Amino acid sequence: MLTKDISNTGLLYAKGFLFLVAGVLAATILLLENPSLHVAMLLGLCVWCFARAYFFVFYVVEHYVDGKYRYRGIVSFLKYVLRGQVPSEEMKRPD
Repeated sequence: MLTKDISNTGLLYAKGFLFLVAGVLAATILLLENPSLHVAMLLGLCVWCFARAYFFVFYVVEHYVDGKYRYRGIVSFLKYVLRGQVPSEEMKRPD
């Protein structure tokens, strides 16, 4: 059952925690291999930019661009973009 949604709150928290641990470990290893302020700043900028991009895909498109679109993941968003879908007139924000 690969398509079943996870509804167990404990599993969702565990998944989030594991992502956090993996990110901290990856950043730590990168900084231990090349301990410099330059690398630390680039790593921080990289993390921040990807977080903002994810927020854009997850929240901004659904709430401000196209209210009919429902986010289901990065692949879902790429299909949405490649299909050339545009927001309906009633969903566009007034200028």
